[in-house]
Amino acid sequence: MKRMSVLVSIAAAALFVVGRAPAAHADESDELTYFTFSAPVALPGVVLPTGTYMFRRPATDNADLVQVLSEDGRTVYGTFWTVPESRSSDADNAIVTFEETPAGSPEAVKAWFYEGRRTGHEFIYRK
Repeated sequence: MKRMSVLVSIAAAALFVVGRAPAAHADESDELTYFTFSAPVALPGVVLPTGTYMFRRPATDNADLVQVLSEDGRTVYGTFWTVPESRSSDADNAIVTFEETPAGSPEAVKAWFYEGRRTGHEFIYRK
């Protein structure tokens, strides 16, 4: 298995994130990526406890949908609307970026970038 790691620092807290995609995964259209979070993280309407999660695009023609599931794929934590988010360079590894959140709140996932892509998926939060 291919492993990627990223150290992300937000608002004086560091969160270790590891993503991996199965080497035998021939169809990259779903952008399947696994992330392990060392602290709880928030997505629109849900807080994920510490653990490993599957991020993927569901089988649909709509490129703006992202699903987050348990590591084994049995529990769907949400299907989220996203908007394209751009970076100045391709992501060498799959990464997530975080929004600043109030003290005592879990870090909020801002966007997910699949390995080798300059355009990612920015999650839409209600203000």
